[in-house]
Amino acid sequence: MAIITISRQLASLGDETANELAKLLDYRFVDKPSLEDRIKSYGVAGHKLEKYDERKPSFFASLSQDRDDYLHYLKTAMLTEAGTGSCVFIGRGAAAVFKNMPGVLSVFLVAPMDIRCERVKSYFHCDDKRARQIIDQSDRDRIGFHRYFFDIEWKDPSNYHLTLNTGNLHPSLAAKIIKELWEQAIGADMEAQNTKRLAEMTLGQQIIHHILYEKELPIHFLEAAVSGGEVTLFGVANSQTLVEAAVSAAKDLTGVRGVRSEIQVVQEYSVMP
Repeated sequence: MAIITISRQLASLGDETANELAKLLDYRFVDKPSLEDRIKSYGVAGHKLEKYDERKPSFFASLSQDRDDYLHYLKTAMLTEAGTGSCVFIGRGAAAVFKNMPGVLSVFLVAPMDIRCERVKSYFHCDDKRARQIIDQSDRDRIGFHRYFFDIEWKDPSNYHLTLNTGNLHPSLAAKIIKELWEQAIGADMEAQNTKRLAEMTLGQQIIHHILYEKELPIHFLEAAVSGGEVTLFGVANSQTLVEAAVSAAKDLTGVRGVRSEIQVVQEYSVMP
């Protein structure tokens, strides 16, 4: 199982390149509609998706339970999509979600500002000033989204294996370059490791869902690290009783061999509902 993530500036031909790449490799193309359909199938309302999708939440939205729900179901949807077979993801922080997996290739697409402006003008039928406003807003939203939800700098090239300037590259050529790097950098052994790691990450997400959404235990910032069936829980709770309940709940899931808690107990801790 293989995963390629494409992050992109607005008007850098990201969707076009990702689509060409998926066709070239015969992988599934996982775009915004694919993920939205998957998330909505979990019962999440569409207006919640629009509030957070590739943008930094407002102050009050950042304190809302909706924010936590969005990130939880976004990760769940991505892991589920990846579990169905090799795929190419476009945007939505996929590079951050899959960054610790061995068989993942992450690509960042950029283009010169003047070319981006011309593309935006053509697409939106607007003038130079409006095109620049659209680009600047998009860049701010994507910077804020990645910084807030994943604590990474979106434009930092060290977060990616490859950065491509598509100012003068046709999407089909960009796709061929990415495919060549993929074939040279990722082998069958790494894909096998990828499959194992994805299973562990999926189990971790299932544990989080079971504790927070089925058992309804208020463990804040809950994370579940899984390695070889051994689970470590991280987060914040306001009592030791809650910690013990979370550990017990984690043991309910098939594949869990042991559970260790690193959940911090902070009395009177709460967040805005």
